[in-house]
Amino acid sequence: EASALPTAVKTRFRHRFGSRLTKDGDLIIEAKDHRSQALNREAARKRLADMVRGVAKPPKRRIATKPTKGAVRRRLKAKKVRSEVKSLRGKVQSDD
Repeated sequence: EASALPTAVKTRFRHRFGSRLTKDGDLIIEAKDHRSQALNREAARKRLADMVRGVAKPPKRRIATKPTKGAVRRRLKAKKVRSEVKSLRGKVQSDD
């Protein structure tokens, strides 16, 4: 909370990495890659920098697209075929 990051970046960070935050708002990063404490601290700092860099730029807005006419036709044809297959699974009626 006390960092100099913009509010939008903090919000994205909290949303993406909220499970790593404590109730007090402290971030937990474990690093046990190396045998020395200094190297583990450096690895944790690098990981934090990567996390912040990952949420620093806002995500691209998705542009909604329509499926092509061919894709719609193929989907409907597949549904019709599947429906016919399932309708043939019914009980067999005798001609008595």
